[in-house]
Amino acid sequence: MTNEQYPIHIYSEIGQLETVLLKRPGREVENLTPETMDRLLFDDIPHLAVIQREHDAFAQVLRDNGVEVVYLEKLAAEAIDAGEVKEAFLKEMMDESNIPSAAAYEAVKDYLLGMETQEMVDAIMAGVRRKDVSLEAAHLADMVEEDDSLFYMDPMPNLYFTRDPGASIGKGLTINQMKFEERRRESMFLEVIMEHHPRFAGHDIPIWRSRNEKTSIEGGDELVLSPKVLAIGISQRTKAQAIEELAIALFKHHTSFEKILAIKIPNVRAMMHLDTVFTMIDYNKFTIHPGILHLDGSIDTYILKRGEAEDTIRITKRTDLQGVLKDALEVEELELIPCGGGDEIAAPREQWNDGSNTLAISPGVVVTYDRNYVTNQLLREKGVKVIEIESSELSRGRGGPRCMSMPLVRKEL
Repeated sequence: MTNEQYPIHIYSEIGQLETVLLKRPGREVENLTPETMDRLLFDDIPHLAVIQREHDAFAQVLRDNGVEVVYLEKLAAEAIDAGEVKEAFLKEMMDESNIPSAAAYEAVKDYLLGMETQEMVDAIMAGVRRKDVSLEAAHLADMVEEDDSLFYMDPMPNLYFTRDPGASIGKGLTINQMKFEERRRESMFLEVIMEHHPRFAGHDIPIWRSRNEKTSIEGGDELVLSPKVLAIGISQRTKAQAIEELAIALFKHHTSFEKILAIKIPNVRAMMHLDTVFTMIDYNKFTIHPGILHLDGSIDTYILKRGEAEDTIRITKRTDLQGVLKDALEVEELELIPCGGGDEIAAPREQWNDGSNTLAISPGVVVTYDRNYVTNQLLREKGVKVIEIESSELSRGRGGPRCMSMPLVRKEL
């Protein structure tokens, strides 16, 4: 198998990682302010120079382990040029950017079209400030910075979490309708890459769901456990209806996937996606945050299978997650390793800094944040090889190594 033959090839969470999509944090992070960070889904403002250094170290760890690293911002610019869709892409992006007036719209358009393509992509991601655009104000909306907005186009500081706008599943992917408006434009970059970049265009890559669907789903909730089984979180950001629609699409296209485990997790910020509380790290090992379980150790899990008639599914409910996973993966033994060792202080503290959000680069080998030392030591005691990366600034976005990476190709197990 080569990456040229199969530009998307994901049939597990743990197969040797061959190609991964990252986004290096840029000026969009510096364009956060205390007044806007809540609206833009941040809890703090990272230091750009340090977060870039930490992210570069993360990328280098992946390269040192044989992984090809490609960057969202570079692929997007190359795709726009290859497809000769610069103006069309910009129009779509601007149409979803809530620009306050027709005059401002035209001024922003002229400002961005005057740039080289890579510069334009970087500027869109960073956000377009009012002061950078020449505009003879003829309307009140152009004269007044309503809601203290300094931008005609908001920055996209969450872009370094490349996991969420899409998800590789089998030889195709979902391009996601995201929950919050502040993140919805992010999936446009993935869309233009798949449509026009020479690496992907012409390979007949199936899109299981487009970004134009009405129900939200995000990649942090989409886990490929095996060639037959997906686990998807019913979460703050992924709706049950979206999971059912994806199941029908996968079954209808006769993919290898036979079963989807829809796992209901608490609807809170600290557990926004399934992968912030639950990741697969080996054939029969998972990390888990104890806080997602009921007092009796149960969790509502819905098993979706193909129905008798086309476009229908059968659903059964179980609450014994360990048993469900053993059955689905056809293993006799399976271990759920608790974040922070299950300690009442260490578990929620390390969960806040994504102690359960590991990126497996091969079976039993994971990348984690160094700050989660209780969880990391426990993983080592369980026979897992742990590669730590520095995370003082990366962790401020509330996402870990899995959140920051979108695998495109893994070797089959």
